[in-house]
Order: sequence, then structure tokens, then C-alpha cells
Amino acid sequence: MQLDEAELKKKLTPEQYHILREKGTEAPFTSPLLDIHGKGMFNCAVCGQQLFASDNKFDSGTGWPSFDQALPGAVDLKRDASHGMERTEATCSKCGSHLGHVFDDGPAATTGKRFCINGACLMHQPK
Repeated sequence: MQLDEAELKKKLTPEQYHILREKGTEAPFTSPLLDIHGKGMFNCAVCGQQLFASDNKFDSGTGWPSFDQALPGAVDLKRDASHGMERTEATCSKCGSHLGHVFDDGPAATTGKRFCINGACLMHQPK
């Protein structure tokens, strides 16, 4: 998907642009999406692709919206060795925007994964 960065700078807030396009991170416990617990979908703020179902959201206590899995094919995973650590970066499979990271400390009863996602990257679409 071709993206016009100048148009994105107009569409997104400066914080969203920094996170989604420059691989930034929002401050923990600042996302209003932490308190959304109703049914619905969480979509990419850049391209609108559905990424996560509300059924897969859980409270990890980390300060970022967390999910135990993404929708099939919606998120690409990439090795991230930045900041002196090894992590797995999660990006939107449609537009390549940075979403957050995936860790192996999620709920053992489900996938064992924790998709730690910046709330500024998501739009909530209630059902």
C-alpha cells in the first residue's frame, strides 16, 4: 500500500504520526482504549484495517492495550533489535505502520502471547 506521508501528517495527530510512522511509543496508562471493554474491533488508525477483536483484549497491567492474538493475517511480526534489546515488532500487514511489540508473557490459558499495542495506533469500532 502506497502512503503519502504529507497526507498522513495532516490526518494523524503528531503523537500518532510519531508512533505509527517513526516507531515511537506512547506513555503508559495514557490511552483511553485501556478502559474500553465492550464488543467490537480495533482497527489501524492509518488504513482502517481490522487488527484485533475485543474478545482478545485483556488487562495486562502494563499500561498499554493488550491482546492475546491478532486477527489472522492482519499483523506482521518482525525482529526488532533496537534500544539494546531483542523484541518482536508488530506492524499492520496492510500499510506497514508500527503498532507495538509482542511478548511471551500473555495469558497461558489462551495463546501465551501479549500483543502490547500503542492505543494511539488503534481506532475502536463498537459492535
